[in-house]
Amino acid sequence: MKTLVLATDGSNYSDAAARCIADKTLFGSDVTVHVVHCMPDLSGDIKSLVGKAEVDAWYAEESTGAMASVCAILGAAGVPFERHALVGFPPERIVHHAQSAGAAAIVMGSHGRGVFVEALMGSVAGRVLAHAECPVVLVKAPKA
Repeated sequence: MKTLVLATDGSNYSDAAARCIADKTLFGSDVTVHVVHCMPDLSGDIKSLVGKAEVDAWYAEESTGAMASVCAILGAAGVPFERHALVGFPPERIVHHAQSAGAAAIVMGSHGRGVFVEALMGSVAGRVLAHAECPVVLVKAPKA
């Protein structure tokens, strides 16, 4: 059984990546998917003002919401999956999770903003692609 990492940000682009796995054409049906969502770490000042329990609850709530639609897509297709809420620099944490899980590939939706905008803003997908040791599959959402 292959392990895939599906990185989601809760967008329709991530949903397209989930549908790519769910249709079983590219990866087949012998897969387990690690659905990951990563929240950037809050600064120590914010954590000290708010409190660890409240910050942890906020992380969990945000990640649960961001993973909901892709988990529903995978579940409806009968694809086994696990949820993983990560905290830190998203590209780094996604790559690290893929390495530790022995992932055959990382699957991500691509926002496709264009080279100029990506150069200014940066791209999680671009950074994951540059640093991952396994294949990275970028899926574009169909046009509305």
